[in-house]
Amino acid sequence: MTERPTTLGELEAIEWRSRSVKEELRHNVIRRLRSGEALFPGIVGFEDTVEPALERALLAGHDLVLLGERGQAKTRLIRALVDLLDEAIPIIAGCEINDSPLRPICAHCRTIVAEDGAGTPVTWIGRDQRYAEKLATPDTSVADLIGDVDPIRVAEGRYLSDEDVIHYGLVPRTNRGIFSINELPDLPARIQVALFNVLEERDVQIRGFQIRLPVDVLLVATANPEDYTNRGRIITPLKDRFGSEIRTHYPLDPGHEIAIMEQEARPPSGDIPVVVPEFMKEIVAEFSRLLRRSPHVNQRAGVSVRLSIANLETLVASAVRRAIRIGEPEAVTRISDLPALLQSSSGRIEFETFEEDRKDEILEQLLGHAVLEVFVDTFEGHDFTGLIDAFESADFAVEGGDLVPASALVGAFGESRAVGGIQRRLGFDSGGIGRTAAGIEFALEGLHLSRRLNKSSFGGVARYRGRGSGLS
Repeated sequence: MTERPTTLGELEAIEWRSRSVKEELRHNVIRRLRSGEALFPGIVGFEDTVEPALERALLAGHDLVLLGERGQAKTRLIRALVDLLDEAIPIIAGCEINDSPLRPICAHCRTIVAEDGAGTPVTWIGRDQRYAEKLATPDTSVADLIGDVDPIRVAEGRYLSDEDVIHYGLVPRTNRGIFSINELPDLPARIQVALFNVLEERDVQIRGFQIRLPVDVLLVATANPEDYTNRGRIITPLKDRFGSEIRTHYPLDPGHEIAIMEQEARPPSGDIPVVVPEFMKEIVAEFSRLLRRSPHVNQRAGVSVRLSIANLETLVASAVRRAIRIGEPEAVTRISDLPALLQSSSGRIEFETFEEDRKDEILEQLLGHAVLEVFVDTFEGHDFTGLIDAFESADFAVEGGDLVPASALVGAFGESRAVGGIQRRLGFDSGGIGRTAAGIEFALEGLHLSRRLNKSSFGGVARYRGRGSGLS
């Protein structure tokens, strides 16, 4: 349609049909499923679990609640639903609640249609204007969600019996759209009661008025499973009115977590090329996975994927800082950048109460376990005899650290064939000195953690020696 109708008469002339928002969503879901088009582009790791459940809920026309810990893309999923709405729909021009020109529900719009008939002015709104969300907070009021009498309109001379004195809340203003409530259990019980009619009878009641306002809205809520199912912070009658309950989860596959990190991490500004070897991304993902399994971490609070994203950004920042400080041409992340993750992890993790004093120690231990896990997987079956033999001399030691140049790490081994083997295993055959240094440091740290080399640390510099050196 090159030109959209601007009056009710023109709209009727093209035989435009009004659909409920749930019919509209169902129609667009079916169309995308048939065409093979992605329903939720940019959402990673939910293809076989969450997305099928969400598709069923939309096809069934259900209001729904997404249950999951923090950082499980619940809000992102809800906002992705907006793309399943039609590109634009007509409303009566100037209407506060997006009234359909064919089926107006507010008194003001009914009066306009009765008076102007086919000349009733029509405007069109895009899908982004049909979505609203509210974070449930203790100070949320019924007026915020449903509406209340506007004293200013009364002061202007309108009668209290006049429906025009109503100031509509977020739910009516999202009529013919999607309304989201984040962290639903945090909504006070008396406010939860106000949502009963919206979900069941599909109407709202404004204080002091005997009116029925049959709003057309898809209501979507998010909640933490513990708050929703165990603590009694959600009233039972409201739970009964949600048609579908969908559980989200953290990435089940490390590859999914890495894909999310790569997708969401903000690249550093500047003209310094940045290289993040695959094994470093795997270490960051494994670190988050171990945190999610640790008995020392409060698993009820969860370990957000945002932690992995922030850790990747911090890792890159550490490499960029080194490149600038010592004048290297590119920033390559290395094992010596990992201690920087303590600053981006500590404040995001909730530890069990009795472990608070040991949080740095716990994070360091889990980071070491992550390096060892990735080292074992990466170098399974690899022969390190040549590299370990280089440490037979009591005087031979290799230093690694945040500000140790790549040339120093690589130069310590000269033309060693053992270094060439590490490069080939990591795919760094022609990757440059920065990548070679990253591979060497990874191998040295892995050999230390697997008790085949000794390591001592002081002032941010790590010194690797053979096991016979007497160091621990």
